[in-house]
Amino acid sequence: MTSAFDFEARDIAGQPVSLGTWRGRVLLIVNTASQCGFTPQYEGLERLWQSYRDRGLVVLGFPCNQFGRQEPGDEPQIASFCQLNYGVSFPMMSKVEVNGPQAHPLYRWLTEEAPGVLGTRAIKWNFTKFLVGRDGRVIRRYAPTDTPASLAADIERALGEPAPADAR
Repeated sequence: MTSAFDFEARDIAGQPVSLGTWRGRVLLIVNTASQCGFTPQYEGLERLWQSYRDRGLVVLGFPCNQFGRQEPGDEPQIASFCQLNYGVSFPMMSKVEVNGPQAHPLYRWLTEEAPGVLGTRAIKWNFTKFLVGRDGRVIRRYAPTDTPASLAADIERALGEPAPADAR
């Protein structure tokens, strides 16, 4: 696989989705969890989605229960939580593993393309983010502590347009 658009995943309803559906768009791919100290980042991710989606950004949430068992629910519970508590309307995927032998192929590829600190491939915690350009290549990996708002300038550059004031 040479591009993020070559992968498939299942959406939160369990239906197969080709990431090729978003070919030519900028992707922000995030492993999420509902019971994490970083869970309020859903609000900022939704703000980015609302601000940039018409310009070509797609935020993709991938729930994961590998870090402190902070995503214990099933897909309907996760979808309900995200919508009710944070108004999430960006595409959410089915729960995946991001590390280890059962890691989703997309995450194996992302971590190869954009290793973390000191070259580590493993995802260290919930809300690790990957920005993927319109060409399907990883632009940058962000730590869980990087807030969605702090990504606005990089998203702007990837989109090739100035950031709207409400995204900052």
